[in-house]
Amino acid sequence: MATHLITGAGSGIGAAVARRLHERGDDLLLFARDAGRARELASGFPGARTLVGDLAQPDRLSWALAQQSVPDRIDSLLHIAGVVDLGPIGELTPKTWHSQLNVNLVAPAELTRLLLPQLRISHGQVIFVNSGAGLSASAQWGAYAASKHGLKALADALRQEEKPNGVRVTSVYPGRTASPMQAKVHQQEGKEYDASRWIDPESVATALLAALDLPRDAQIDDVTVRPGR
Repeated sequence: MATHLITGAGSGIGAAVARRLHERGDDLLLFARDAGRARELASGFPGARTLVGDLAQPDRLSWALAQQSVPDRIDSLLHIAGVVDLGPIGELTPKTWHSQLNVNLVAPAELTRLLLPQLRISHGQVIFVNSGAGLSASAQWGAYAASKHGLKALADALRQEEKPNGVRVTSVYPGRTASPMQAKVHQQEGKEYDASRWIDPESVATALLAALDLPRDAQIDDVTVRPGR
């Protein structure tokens, strides 16, 4: 039975992925920002374990994991959590930049660093849920896109570095997906939110699981998922 560590399992794509892996009997290790959130996640996925750490404070992740029991082997590390805060470059404060860079880029880099020994043992896989904004930046999306462009660079470098260790690395680039994050984006854009217009999180989960389950004689480096209507 494979063990998967998932960030962002509370909603959207992360919840869809966690549900699919849970239903097929895999072992889940769900990352939560605090003890209360950990209890919520554990109640939604009976039998799953949790780890507590604040992705907004990546400098403290090493200490947080040192206080908890981390498995000796992890088969996949799924970076799905993310935050977004739109605004023109001329108005973005350092706080806005740091908040998105920390959660979307620095925390995934740090969690990966801390868990590479477990992933190397299993010849496992790291999957980064990126964004279309990680490939092309638009007005108002500067800070978020910068964090996601950085995430692409992180994945590309990690892929080359860890290939000799048998660790696969995949980036998934979803277009707009029906989720609480997308509802927030529409609110910031001043637009009405209609979830039916956007990708179902289950569809992104299907693409992610295809990369995860691919036989070991091949790997998917990058996969882009776009709305079909």
